[in-house]
Amino acid sequence: MINLHVVANPNKRKGDRAELQLAKLLSEMLNTPIRRMLGAGRADDIGDLDGMPTTAIQVKHWRDITAAIREGITQLQEQQKNKQAPDGVLFIKHSKHGWLAVTTLEQWTRAENERTRGHQ
Repeated sequence: MINLHVVANPNKRKGDRAELQLAKLLSEMLNTPIRRMLGAGRADDIGDLDGMPTTAIQVKHWRDITAAIREGITQLQEQQKNKQAPDGVLFIKHSKHGWLAVTTLEQWTRAENERTRGHQ
């Protein structure tokens, strides 16, 4: 009998926990169900979290913020294209700074304009 014992990559486990934590936080803060997507890296990858139909969400839990942005934005742009989502946001969990959100200027200003129109 062969005993196969698979040990997951510790960085993957850390990333999985960050995705689950962020899904819970966003669900509570937005009052809408957000759930973790499975099958990262697929050709049809549409993001790490699901529950926002017009937004692709990429999650990184990295110490190096610059590297997280460099890799995460590239992945996010591909996920937006796959999802056909006009918006995308890269969330980075950092041990010192907490959760950070990164998006493009165009997407942020569009969201801000929509938000302020609703408060006039």
